Amino acid sequence: MRIVNQKDFCAGLLFIAFGAFFSGYGTEYKFGAAAQMGPGYFPTVLGVGLMGVGAFLALASLRLKATPSTVDKFDWSMLIHVIGGVVLFGALLTQLGLFIALFVMLLVASHASHEFTWKGGLITTVLLILLSSAIFVWGLELQFPLWPTFIVD
Repeated sequence: MRIVNQKDFCAGLLFIAFGAFFSGYGTEYKFGAAAQMGPGYFPTVLGVGLMGVGAFLALASLRLKATPSTVDKFDWSMLIHVIGGVVLFGALLTQLGLFIALFVMLLVASHASHEFTWKGGLITTVLLILLSSAIFVWGLELQFPLWPTFIVD
């Protein structure tokens, strides 16, 4: 059997690996039942479902009718920009507040894309700051500092 769509095959393998990881760790906790779920129920069931989706995707990539594709060379700079943005967000949140930490995170992570322009990145940043504020601060009432402590005090 020949792999026709390499991207789908690799995505399927990743789904299977993540599903196995979460369902494996989910079995360390009490499982419970559907009516009374234990702490291990959700990660185990979700992991098994993810493995099923991954198996379907990997097997579908072997069909002759699948759209042929190859996996491009891995771009490490993309990974560094995205993970670096998330790490910066975590490091800056308590000191600079939600608005500036989100701005810095999205500014750094948007450099990972070759399709974003600075204008598109700025519009996306403003929309995500407004959406995050609405959901997490006002909707869920989570206690995040919105602005740097030296501005508010």
